[in-house]
Amino acid sequence: MCVGEPMRLSTVDGIVGRTGDGTLIDLSLTPDLRPGDWVLTFLGAARERLDPDEAQKILAALEGLRAVMAGGSAGDAFADIEAREPTLPPHLQAALAAGAAQG
Repeated sequence: MCVGEPMRLSTVDGIVGRTGDGTLIDLSLTPDLRPGDWVLTFLGAARERLDPDEAQKILAALEGLRAVMAGGSAGDAFADIEAREPTLPPHLQAALAAGAAQG
């Protein structure tokens, strides 16, 4: 399984970015990024730009997972999703509304 990690760009030079700690990020899939932007990275490549709030939620979730893996508690790392009802993707919601209860 590949887990995306939010990172904040400190410099951008063409299709290469760096974070504050010097991590090199391939930006070839995400045009028009600027220093200060948050990106979701997978295996050293940025896949999408994130707004700062979404980046913080993902960072909190990752920290919660680390805590659980170390034998601790996730705390409030998933508070943003615990209080809401699950939703279906639009195509499955349309099938359900049309009466298709099975694939």
